[in-house]
Amino acid sequence: MKLLKKVFKRKTTWFVFLIVIAFIYLNNSSLLAQKRESQPFLLAHRGVAQTFTMKGIQNDTCTAERIYKPEHNFLENTIPSMDAAFKDGADMVELDVHITKDNQFAVFHDWTVDCRTNGKGVTRDYTMAELKKLDIGYGYTADGGKTYPFRGKGINLMPSLNEVMEHFPHQAFLIHVKSNDPKEGRQLAKYLSQFSKKRLKNITVYGGDEPIDSLKKEMPNLKVMSKATMKDCLIPYIATGWTGYVPKACENTELHIPEKIGPFLWGWPSRFLNRMDDVDTRTIIVGGNGSEFSTGFDSIQDLKRLPDGYSGGIWTNRIDKIGDYYKTNEE
Repeated sequence: MKLLKKVFKRKTTWFVFLIVIAFIYLNNSSLLAQKRESQPFLLAHRGVAQTFTMKGIQNDTCTAERIYKPEHNFLENTIPSMDAAFKDGADMVELDVHITKDNQFAVFHDWTVDCRTNGKGVTRDYTMAELKKLDIGYGYTADGGKTYPFRGKGINLMPSLNEVMEHFPHQAFLIHVKSNDPKEGRQLAKYLSQFSKKRLKNITVYGGDEPIDSLKKEMPNLKVMSKATMKDCLIPYIATGWTGYVPKACENTELHIPEKIGPFLWGWPSRFLNRMDDVDTRTIIVGGNGSEFSTGFDSIQDLKRLPDGYSGGIWTNRIDKIGDYYKTNEE
């Protein structure tokens, strides 16, 4: 009798175990997910920009000194480059901002102006008018300094954030706060608060934990992202996502998921994307494992690494190439 009970108990345990495994599979398999019909959402990093080798890059590397041979005449973070990106098929353009000496927001990548321009010093020590006088194409070279193809062509090209917003009144932007100053988050919140709810639906802000936290306190309905918001969402999701539960911290935010991390998320890709869509969160896939600098999907060969039928967001440094690919496939 005892032996019979042991056998029965063991069979029951295995049966329950198999039921749980079946539930997890059925609840997270993308094969059984609701079909996603849309094309991927294309995020153009810095607009149409000059790209560069990522080998050995560090935080203080001057990337303008290591660009590839130019294939176009656009410079990053400028209105012409953003205009070209949208025409090439970008759904959203990422841009970088720094506060200026006269409390405007300059659209420029670097903490200092030394690398790209003919100026010296910290970007925030200049007024917006002074920054416009700099030649932002001055430091670009593809041959180790033998030639500088963009010198003299970048004067008055650095825009303010206000100029960008006025030039593109309806387009979507991902604004990158480059400092980790909480005051800058509050200043950006004050600036963005003048826009309508409809306009702000197309604006997302990301950056350091402190400025994003201070901005979010001022504008709780604005979509934001930082390392802290990513952790607040994904750590509990990894623990409970197998049930289909989406933590509240995942609502109304943006997630940048490295391609090598994606497969470890419950329901990746389609179930995960559907769950995030349901809580108004945008998912962008980026290249590598998250340790690289701004690695994206920049060629047709890169796109082949995407999961079959992937229709979430894609981070790209070459919207001029990737946009054409999706335009052709759409037709």
